[in-house]
Amino acid sequence: MVEEIRKSVQDLLTKVSGLYCILITDRDGVPLLKVTSDKVPDQITRSNIVSTFSLAIDQGSKLGLGKTSTVICSYSQYQVIQMNKLPLIVTFVTSNTCNTGYVLELEKQLNPIISELALAVAES
Repeated sequence: MVEEIRKSVQDLLTKVSGLYCILITDRDGVPLLKVTSDKVPDQITRSNIVSTFSLAIDQGSKLGLGKTSTVICSYSQYQVIQMNKLPLIVTFVTSNTCNTGYVLELEKQLNPIISELALAVAES
């Protein structure tokens, strides 16, 4: 079953030009599934980026902004798009020229996979 999930996510990675990585982690940044191309830098997929996202969404809710669903950070060479799917966090790493809308549309296709992984996390 794990290989089927990995293959499904790998297929999604190839659908969007400039998408380098799809990383699904728990809230603490522990990787559950990581699919990458050869263009993703190692430092950008480390767990401290994911745990920083967790802190940012907490701060947003303290400011009265409501529940944060997605954070998009744009850098000189990359974009990092993170989705709050508690108890999981989905992180996409893309080129700075990647169409962000295409990446956001992947959420619909990832939802069944995320649901399965969330159940597995809840049971453990």
